[in-house]
Amino acid sequence: MSWDEALAELTGRVAGPLFRRPEPRATFGDLVRALLADVPRKNSWQLADHVGHRNAYRFEWLLGDAKWDADVLRDQVRAYVVEHLGADDGVLIADDTQAIKKGDKSVGVAYRHCGATGQVENCQVLPMLTYASARGHAFINRRLYLPQSWTEDPGRCAAAAGPAEVEFATKPQQVIGMLAEEIAAATPFGWFTADSGYGRDPDLRAFCHGAEVPYVMAVPVDLPLIGSRGQATRADKAASRLTGADFERRSAGQGTKGGRYYDWAAITVRVKDQPPADGYAHLLLVRRSISDPTDFEHFLCHARPAPRSRSSSRSPGCAGRSRRTTNTAKTSSAWTNTRSANGPPGTGTSPPACSPSRSWPLPPPTPPLPTREKTPATGRGPWPGESRSPHPALPQRDPPPPRQDPHPSRRHHRPRPALVTVPPNPPDPRPDQPSPATWRPRPPRTANVVQGCSRAWRGLSCLRTNLCRW
Repeated sequence: MSWDEALAELTGRVAGPLFRRPEPRATFGDLVRALLADVPRKNSWQLADHVGHRNAYRFEWLLGDAKWDADVLRDQVRAYVVEHLGADDGVLIADDTQAIKKGDKSVGVAYRHCGATGQVENCQVLPMLTYASARGHAFINRRLYLPQSWTEDPGRCAAAAGPAEVEFATKPQQVIGMLAEEIAAATPFGWFTADSGYGRDPDLRAFCHGAEVPYVMAVPVDLPLIGSRGQATRADKAASRLTGADFERRSAGQGTKGGRYYDWAAITVRVKDQPPADGYAHLLLVRRSISDPTDFEHFLCHARPAPRSRSSSRSPGCAGRSRRTTNTAKTSSAWTNTRSANGPPGTGTSPPACSPSRSWPLPPPTPPLPTREKTPATGRGPWPGESRSPHPALPQRDPPPPRQDPHPSRRHHRPRPALVTVPPNPPDPRPDQPSPATWRPRPPRTANVVQGCSRAWRGLSCLRTNLCRW
């Protein structure tokens, strides 16, 4: 089956429960084909021109005036994704995507931080749920975040064709609703992961504890924990007791630039006012950068204690797939990567800072390498179990005589030179001569003085003559 035939089959399967007539089904197929094409700007006019429509009326009618249920479309997409990508160890990833807008008429638009540009933009925010497995990754659920400026203004929502009556819900609350829908739909997954924007929310963690959902979520450094003696502590203080021997290098998968390398360590912790589910335990995963050993990230893991498994170290790295899916939908090729790499096997656990005993079993100790003893003759010895006795068929040789020094005289040190008394100089037979004078008086300059006096006298005479005439 060619790619065009497979796409036609998919659009026909999804559009079947949505529309009753064949015209909207055909328009839906053309719209999906145009969205997947390499169109510079994906607006209704350029998409219509790509598929050969005379104008954009059919696409605008489908998106604005046609009657179809978006939740039914979500269910069809989920069924298709689970059929082709579903796995028991799949990962559900919660992440945000932003749609930048120029005006203020789009539903939910407001000025807020945009992750795509890294600055404040006028945009819409959509919490998305991505399904990832070894076979691939795709969106399976979505929400539109409405800030309080929209929920408190029903007229503005109605003017933008939005819900007239809707209660304000935070993004973690919207993710809780999507998780409940996936559990009700029996979506197969083994882990849930999210960034610190969701990991800091206690209600989301409490929902996962009640539903027995294993998760690995990034948490802030001030996550409240309980120490082994009942004292209050934080995530960064609990991780500060780790040493270099407590970390091990793990792989979170391959990225666009190769392996993603990080050092990992895990310690057992207790979260304040949030006990785990029955049969579960909390672990604090500490990720250290290889290029910058002072760069740490903290992840809270909620899972069943079991022998060492690589699935927990893989879950934080799967968050990159959500970013890749999000930016692929925005037709952008740049997305944030993490780095980690394959390393030697081990558990990566350390003496727990917040628990009196380990909850993760340790591997058996590595046996020491065999050593051999040195002998005075050769400086080397046989390995354990190795015999160095001479072969009986070979002739025996006497040991070589000790080496003689061919120049024994050179071995003596040279005598250290002693001090010699220098005799005084002999007396000079010549008589003593008076030393020449070093300073001679300068003769007076009589001529110059006389000439100066004569010039002054002539000047005074001329002055007197002039005064008399006046």
